Amino acid sequence: MSHETFELIERLQRAEKRAAMATLVRTRGTTPRKEGTKMFVGENGDVFGSVTIGGCVDARVMEHAGEVVAASVPRLLEMQLGDDEAWEIGLTCGGAVDVYLEPVTGEMLALYEAARPAWQEGRSVALATVIAGEGLGSRLLLDADGGMHGSAPAPVVELLLREAPRMLRSSGGSSTFEHEGREIYVELLRPPVTLMIFGAGAVSIPLVDFANVLGFRTVVVDGRPRFASRERFPHAELRVGIVSEIVTQLLLGPSTPVVLTAHDYKIDIPVLKHVLAGAVPYVGLLGSRKRGAAILQLLREEGVPEDQLARVRVPIGLDLGGETAAEIALSIASEVVAVMHGRSGSPLSIARPAAPAPAVLQPS
Repeated sequence: MSHETFELIERLQRAEKRAAMATLVRTRGTTPRKEGTKMFVGENGDVFGSVTIGGCVDARVMEHAGEVVAASVPRLLEMQLGDDEAWEIGLTCGGAVDVYLEPVTGEMLALYEAARPAWQEGRSVALATVIAGEGLGSRLLLDADGGMHGSAPAPVVELLLREAPRMLRSSGGSSTFEHEGREIYVELLRPPVTLMIFGAGAVSIPLVDFANVLGFRTVVVDGRPRFASRERFPHAELRVGIVSEIVTQLLLGPSTPVVLTAHDYKIDIPVLKHVLAGAVPYVGLLGSRKRGAAILQLLREEGVPEDQLARVRVPIGLDLGGETAAEIALSIASEVVAVMHGRSGSPLSIARPAAPAPAVLQPS
């Protein structure tokens, strides 16, 4: 989500127009959009991004955006939704959403730019904004090293110092707090996921493309310069050399899912042995069940524990029925996204109740 924020800000700066920024700061109900999603509405009506997934909420935000830009005063929109409106944005029944709408200022953009270097280096930062109460609109940035930027009332500083370290250590997202008569929205800007791909074959090319669209960083590792070339992978970081040595030099952790597409025992065995000993969130191996079972048995004989072996996903990807390199890459990217969000990847039509069918008039 953080990559979307920075991309939208870049688009807004290129447009060089006055605008309002809308941020989803609270939801009551289950929605596919989480706290922190943003939309920018320009004074000329241009729209960048979406607070929900379109529909009634975005329309209401656009109605108020011009007033906020003209008055240069922030506003918290509290929207109660009926069942029909809730269905438009993915809520299973009537609920409520709060959207903070504020004029875009140079001070605001400067704080996001101050956050960008740490974010690009793989560190999370927290940004606290007073969205209701005394000090409305004041904003404070806390970076990963404990440094502060911006200004806000003392209670906001107190809250940020107390809550931000815990939030940054957790896997949770942005959240709104009530503190001493104020509502304070703490936005977490987490670094992008880095997809580690071992193998520069045909499937890896569209996999990098899908990953980039999703906002992931991509690293492709291979021992063959002819395959791991800038011509084949113009938008990935390339590491060429002895793969079993390179894997020990990479920074692997909870934000680095790993995919092996090399289809080579000399690569698969040492890479799997190393990554399974760490805390990577996803390990996928391209190949058949038979080949996967053989590789797991070799790792078992080398002393890799069963609980680590159980983390290997082989065959890799969701069952989309695809056969081409792009279709296989799509199934892999889909499974990575599901795992990173703690979801099963099952159809939403099964996981949630169907929308009410329209009434059918019977002939009299």
